[in-house]
Amino acid sequence: MAFRFELQCTDTSTALGTPARRGVFHTPHGPVQTPGFMPVGTQGTVKGLTIDQVAGTGAHMILGNTYHLGLRPGHEVVKTLGGLHAMSGWEGPILTDSGGFQVFSLDGINKISEHSVIFRSHIDGALIDLTPEYSMQIQESLGSDVAMVLDHVVALPAEKDAVQDAMERSIRWAKRCLEYAGRADQAKFAIVQGGLDVELRVQCAREMAAMNFEGYAVGGLSVGEPPPEMYRITQATTPELPQQKPRYLMGVGRPIDLLESVARGIDLFDCVMPTRNGRNGYAFTDAGPIKIRNAKHKTDTSPLDPNCDCLACTRHSRGYLRHLFIVGEMLGPSLLSLHNLTYYQKVMQGAREAIEQGCFAQYMATKKQQWGIE
Repeated sequence: MAFRFELQCTDTSTALGTPARRGVFHTPHGPVQTPGFMPVGTQGTVKGLTIDQVAGTGAHMILGNTYHLGLRPGHEVVKTLGGLHAMSGWEGPILTDSGGFQVFSLDGINKISEHSVIFRSHIDGALIDLTPEYSMQIQESLGSDVAMVLDHVVALPAEKDAVQDAMERSIRWAKRCLEYAGRADQAKFAIVQGGLDVELRVQCAREMAAMNFEGYAVGGLSVGEPPPEMYRITQATTPELPQQKPRYLMGVGRPIDLLESVARGIDLFDCVMPTRNGRNGYAFTDAGPIKIRNAKHKTDTSPLDPNCDCLACTRHSRGYLRHLFIVGEMLGPSLLSLHNLTYYQKVMQGAREAIEQGCFAQYMATKKQQWGIE
């Protein structure tokens, strides 16, 4: 069997409905330790880092973007180059999203029907007709280990009728994706929609769970709603998903969001935050966030984070890192991106160890105290 989720142990210490889970997602390109974080490699690269540097952070799986890669260089070009693994040089598992969120972000220049979503390329204005089947065709050409189904995302807040319409369409599109898919070496993940409505989320989760997907994602969150709302919906959704399948919360988020979601039964995450913030001089550390451009770091000889073993922290001072940003050297954003991804993996490793020891609640409480979160 190409794909298998091995649930090793759970930890009920958080008492938030579904326990925190420690597992391994087995794929053709290797195992993914969960709970785990996937760096985002939108266009076949994690911005500013070599593929070896990404692997060095401790990442097990990365994410590629169907929308962007489908436009440039084009999925047939990627296929000719040997697929996304060969083209990028990444030897581990890869997950590709379906393009649904990117189309959502193009609101105003797209038209959604039962058949497809029609939109104009942000590159040259070309008209593109993205059906669930075409999304799967692109992802099969990319050769990712996990292909996400095409879903209908709506902006929040929204009227219940609009949210329900998008949720029901997402279910129908998921079925079409599943019926079209032809690669046995590519897992298919469904995406649960339903906005901030618990009833709709539960309905969608149950209908998706009735279909034979290798994994399940919670989508349509982290789009501007307050974090407590995201936690509430996640907590209501995860108990409805199969126990022996991985659960993925899409596009999340801050380190605290990862831990709060692990406490509610989530296994996988992705987010641009560690690299995007790194490029803007914002570092995540055990002592809380650091804005490296601040003048107080000008003559600081201490490391960015004394508890981190990444290149930015072991070889350079805060003063030097600040200098790189002030003079506009590209090394600065690269080093902080490297640090942030390393830090995220460290937080996830700590979560896995805490779940194994049955003390995840204490681990999360300690992290919140370190980060200054009430």
